[in-house]
Amino acid sequence: MCAALAADFATLEGVEVRVMCDRRHAEPDVPGCLVYPVGSAREEREALETLASEADWSVIIAPEFDGYLLDRCRWVEGAGGRVLGPVPRIVALGSNKETTARYLCDRGVPIPRGMVLEPGAPPADFSYPAVLKPIDGAGSQGIRWLDGPPDGSFGGSGPMRLEQFYPGVPASVACLTGPGGILTLVPCRQLLSDDGRMRYLGGSLPLDESLAHRAARLAARAIGALEDPLGYLGVDLVLGADPRGADDVVIEINPRLTTSYVGLRALSGVNLAATMLAVAQGREVVLSWQRGPIQFDATGRVRSGASLVGASRPSIAESR
Repeated sequence: MCAALAADFATLEGVEVRVMCDRRHAEPDVPGCLVYPVGSAREEREALETLASEADWSVIIAPEFDGYLLDRCRWVEGAGGRVLGPVPRIVALGSNKETTARYLCDRGVPIPRGMVLEPGAPPADFSYPAVLKPIDGAGSQGIRWLDGPPDGSFGGSGPMRLEQFYPGVPASVACLTGPGGILTLVPCRQLLSDDGRMRYLGGSLPLDESLAHRAARLAARAIGALEDPLGYLGVDLVLGADPRGADDVVIEINPRLTTSYVGLRALSGVNLAATMLAVAQGREVVLSWQRGPIQFDATGRVRSGASLVGASRPSIAESR
């Protein structure tokens, strides 16, 4: 994901890309980019603050849990840099699934009914099947599907969110946001494990046209409920059985680049990094998409069988 985005930025005229990576792992293969390996938490912060202060934009790719994403966004802003992504206020909201659910519910966005469970506390009366997940989880980590109340050892060192299970098509929609509004990209079907853990296995695109329309409409509604969103945000949702979308719900908002970027760039006829930057700057953009199908796994490997189709001018939903 990081290498794909960096490679896309590196092809833009007049753009120099600098990539930070963990010294313990192999350096990413990003031709045309300057790579900065770091070996400790202190080294990482110092390097990020220095690079961010010198850059026009910084993109932070990190999980939401334990404040990893939020802290790094704050480091960038504290160093005088500018994040090409949501401000810390939105990152903090998206990093807490319970807070996000309440926020969206208060603004009329459909979400699953849910409640917070503290470690070791028995749940109150609740309808099953249900899903139990960490409040600040990322990447489907720590999720359990339940056909009845969890026992007292449901685990976790922090609070969990218990929410009603909604049957349907799990989907995701990436949104590019900026001063001009919200641009929804091609919706993806999410591939999840069927072992009761609902592990994220990747995705495929495009969705059936009727499902895609519903997914894009609901994602734009969720992102439109945020105040001044910026950059790339992902919306996870479930599309229910009602063809009018009455059973569709938003599961969460990811305030960061998501794995779907690798599939979307494979389907796109234009440079998505350039499009992300243009939308953030309030400039007009034109998208084109290939026919597909595209499938990608959780590690970012892509299988493609696409043929290019004509360009189309997207509609941009007004921000609320």
